[in-house]
Formats: sequence, structure tokens, C-alpha cells
Amino acid sequence: MSGFSVTHAPHIRAKDDSARVMGYTIIALLPALAIGIYIFGINSIWMVISCVIACVATEYLMHWMRGVKKTLPADVLSASITGLLIPMVVTPATPWWMTAIGGIFAISIVKHAFGGLGYNIFNPALAARAFMLASWPVIMTTWPKPFDAVTGATQLALVKSKALEMSITNMPAHLDTYWQLLIGNHGGSLGETSVIALLIGGIFLLIKDVIDYRIPTGFIISVGILSALFGADPIFQMMAGGLFLGAFFMATDPVTKPMGRIGRWIFGIGCGIITVVIRFLGGYPEGVCYAILVMNGLTPLIDRYVVDRVYGHPSTRLRTGKK
Repeated sequence: MSGFSVTHAPHIRAKDDSARVMGYTIIALLPALAIGIYIFGINSIWMVISCVIACVATEYLMHWMRGVKKTLPADVLSASITGLLIPMVVTPATPWWMTAIGGIFAISIVKHAFGGLGYNIFNPALAARAFMLASWPVIMTTWPKPFDAVTGATQLALVKSKALEMSITNMPAHLDTYWQLLIGNHGGSLGETSVIALLIGGIFLLIKDVIDYRIPTGFIISVGILSALFGADPIFQMMAGGLFLGAFFMATDPVTKPMGRIGRWIFGIGCGIITVVIRFLGGYPEGVCYAILVMNGLTPLIDRYVVDRVYGHPSTRLRTGKK
């Protein structure tokens, strides 16, 4: 009798199911990506093309160097999603060669250094963003204005510098700002500006049962509640920055999220807490990227100590008193 091979999550790796999930994810990303390209112009297209090509080419190179079997189309789709996400989480002013380097880093270091598809600890796109921000801080914090070559600060940066007041006591005066955040007519990362486009993509993933509602719900709601406790406008804090992109497309990564239902609530709320701490107590105006990466690192700990109740298990009968 052959022994069992037990590995970390995800434990279900059916090729056809993986391809279906990844295909739906690409479709869900298209509305936000299309709006970002429309608003910020031709450089956005080169960013996406160069990054996707770099990610797919690096994926094949890593398979050849490691001598492992390719699992098409899952490998190509996985690399393509990373190639789409990296341009979406960086400034539209990023040169095409920089997103290509980010893609190479994401696939070779963040993904294959840990064993390839299904084994990476951190979200590759967010880890690549952190790497790019540390390597090219000036370019990575240069934010073009919509339909304009002029650069300016993001909405969160304006709030951080007190140039824009968005307090909970003055919420009715912010309707125009809400509208700009909904349609994406403001500075920010390529794929994070239009809340309505991201919401359409997120709802599509929920309907197709690609993602679990617990992580994005815990993430977004906790940011709103904690922002209100800090005296800030919770609606603005939920809509601004990369919260919706991170909550629906990054934090729900099947490889780096907890397996259990309770663990996913903890993961989402933990992301929200860290995001708010960075925004209000740190020196950086945005915290979504680092919040998710920190919680990625805690996922094995959550899976180890937070286990969902299994009905019918003896421990359950002890808790309920039933025999």
C-alpha cells in the first residue's frame, strides 16, 4: 500500500477546476483594467503587455530550469493573472521595463523559489509591488492625473497631508468625491481607481463561486468601522486606495488564504486592522499591500490553530453536550 502525500494548501488541485477559476479571474479583472487603460492612456497597455509576456516566459523558463512537468493551461493562466495584477497595483507612470522586471521577480523568486504553483507563501503580485517600491521609490510614488500628463497626489495622500478633509462629521459634503471614486476619475494605481468596475468583477467571482465572501467582507467592513473610530469618513476610506482590488482579487488568492471559514474571517479582519493602522498611524498613506502580505505570512499559523468545528466529531459532541 502506498503512503499518503500530505502537503500544505491548496489540497485540491484539479487541473480543469484550476483553469476554470483562473479563467473567471481574468474575466473579472477586465472591467477595472479597461477603465484604467482608458483613463491613463497608452503607457498602460505597454505595462500590461510587457508584464504578461515576462511572467509567462519566466514561468516556462523556471519549469525548464527545475525540470518539472508543466500543467497547461493552469501554469499559463496563473502567470497571466500575475502579469495582469502587477500593472494594476502600480502607478500608471511605471515604465514597461519596470513591470517586466516585477513580473520576473514575482514568478521566479516569489513563486518558483517556494515550489511553483500552489506552494508560494506570499501573493506574487503584491510581493512584486513591494519589491518595486523599495527599488524605485520615486517612480512608484508618481501619480498621473486622469486624462492628463500632469502628476499629483492620490486621494489618500491628500487626506494624509491634510490637503483634503474627509471627516465623519462632514460626510454629506463628499458626494462628488464619492462619485469620482466610483467611476475612477482620480489618481491612483492603474487598476484600483474605479470602485464600480472592481465591484462588478468581485460580484462576478462570488456568483461563480470562485472566491469566498468572508475575506472581502471582513476586510472592507473592518476598514470602515475602524476608520469611523478614528474620526474619518468610513465610506471614503473604504472606496479610496486599493481596498476593493485587494479585498476581492488579492486577499482571496486560493494559495495564500486560510482554508477554514473562521480562519478566513480572521484573515480578512486582520487585513483591515493592519490597513487602518498603516493609514492612520504610519507614515505611508496606503496599507492594503503590506496588510495582505503580513496576513499571508500568518496564514500557516491561522490554519494550525483555528480549525472549523466538524459536525459529528467527538469534540463537537463534547462542546454541545450531545451524545
